[in-house]
Amino acid sequence: MRILLVSRVDDEKAVSYASGLGRAIEAASHTVIFEKALAARLGLPGQSLGEADADLAVVIGGDGSVLYTVQGLKVQIPILGINWGEVGFLAELEPGEATRFLEGLREGFRVERRMRIEISLSGERLGEALNEAVIVTSRPAKMLRFTVEIDGILAERFRADGMLISTPTGSTAYAMSAGGPIVDPMVEGFLLVPLAPYMLSSRPVVIASDRVLRVTLESEKPAKLVLDGQQTRELEIGAVLTVRRSENPALFVDVGKNFFDKVDQKLRRL
Repeated sequence: MRILLVSRVDDEKAVSYASGLGRAIEAASHTVIFEKALAARLGLPGQSLGEADADLAVVIGGDGSVLYTVQGLKVQIPILGINWGEVGFLAELEPGEATRFLEGLREGFRVERRMRIEISLSGERLGEALNEAVIVTSRPAKMLRFTVEIDGILAERFRADGMLISTPTGSTAYAMSAGGPIVDPMVEGFLLVPLAPYMLSSRPVVIASDRVLRVTLESEKPAKLVLDGQQTRELEIGAVLTVRRSENPALFVDVGKNFFDKVDQKLRRL
């Protein structure tokens, strides 16, 4: 198999680990392609995420590194995350587990599909998100006013510091910190979470993924849209965002770990 190796490059130990893992993968008769930034640190030729032709991407880092990889791939390929961060909910393996797992990996491995959301602004496609899209004010301590429509029907109007539109995968990230529920990633839906809402009646809502969600920014205040912490877009007054289920889910290698056991290990025992 052709394996794309991606790593955080701000940590010397992670870069060294990636180098050793690359040698072990090649010794197991796989072809290794180094992502451009990692390759530069190792003094080797490399390829960008958008250009790499690989069957699998191995990512060494935390959730941010995995999200960076998903955002950078032009065509989604299965991802295997190796945790080199704090929680690493998107990273299935710890460093001590990875070499043995990859040495035994063969074609036909199981893949888990994770829903992403697609965001459009007044008809212009902005991008996709695996974890969440966040709308926040550009001016601290200023509230925003939102109107939410579902399938063209007015569902809610509220004021808040911001709004978070999460996938089930992202429910264990920012959405959880903002008071949203943990959602099984096999459920397909949108999780709408107001950030510090003015009214106590403004609560998180789970919406079926086959519905069309439309959010209008009514405030006369500047705001920003952030996708997976990777892309940022300024929003003007009256901006209308449309959220749909993406036709291009993210793909993850299924290593056989139970989601709820992972919740217990990574969240409840912090």
